[in-house]
Amino acid sequence: MQHSLGKDLHVAEAKKLAKDTYLFREGDAADAMYILKTGLLAVTKTKGQSEVMLAEINPGSMVGEMGLFDNKPRSANVKAIKETEVIALPYDSLNKQLDQLPVWVRAILKNLNETIRESNKKIKQLETANADEERFPPHVINKLMSIFNFVCLKYGKPEATGVSISSGLLRNYTIQIFQEATNKMQAITTALAELGYVTIEDRGDGFQKITNLKPAELFAFVDWYNDWLFRQEKDRKEPLTEKECTVLGALILFAKKVETDKKGFNKVDLGNLQNESVKEVGTLIKPEDVNTLIDKKYLGDKVMDGPTVFAMVEIPVVEPLAANWSMVNNLKRKLR
Repeated sequence: MQHSLGKDLHVAEAKKLAKDTYLFREGDAADAMYILKTGLLAVTKTKGQSEVMLAEINPGSMVGEMGLFDNKPRSANVKAIKETEVIALPYDSLNKQLDQLPVWVRAILKNLNETIRESNKKIKQLETANADEERFPPHVINKLMSIFNFVCLKYGKPEATGVSISSGLLRNYTIQIFQEATNKMQAITTALAELGYVTIEDRGDGFQKITNLKPAELFAFVDWYNDWLFRQEKDRKEPLTEKECTVLGALILFAKKVETDKKGFNKVDLGNLQNESVKEVGTLIKPEDVNTLIDKKYLGDKVMDGPTVFAMVEIPVVEPLAANWSMVNNLKRKLR
């Protein structure tokens, strides 16, 4: 058996990869496994306009071996972080070796491969379920956004659309000075891009151009969130859920259609809100939906004027809070 394997290994092929060259991409057909001879490979997943690094592969390690048994498409990208050389072992050649093994050995190997895939899937599901709390607790989100804001402020190039920086510069500050994981910063900037705060463009030199489209808004958010996080619990308002943000946003929209009273409040007719909410905001808002906002002290108590029930909305106070809690909820959802 060893002699036969050695005889067929002439099909193994050395392959050199320049920095930032892909060995294969997610979704590609699997046709070979690889042994890393020199250099460094990164396993990444595409997310939005960017990539999130999952792992690094060092010399002596293998990659791409799972597809040997089930021929499933590649489940992730693999690219060279620096100049790299791999040894490619085509599945056709390896299958010839497997065919010479007893049937029961091949069955064990195939079953082992399926077990590993299933275990990886379950681990990924568990990690995804707890990703918010484990990888991106609130203080980490705010720290990463602060780093991003700082680099934009200090080194950003003003442009018509905002302030642009290099992904390489952001990476260096993230890992070298602030000692945070670069894959987390990638996830944050990707989430901000999906929310319309950032654009990310490939420059063609292995780096990306990241443009902060709304630096003032992001600075204001970081300041607010930092203040909220470090206040004593008794002195801060409870967080708003996504649904509560939707309800408060609808209340603000309707409040802007009526005059402000002498105390600075706008009275929103809750019956009218229910009747018109689907047309105005795309979802049904019922009068009882405002109750949790009253309980959390974002609104005053309901008032009655004859048969009509009103919610009292103080627009200058609650509008920025609605925007900030929407940002928190959107980031948590994007970072899962």
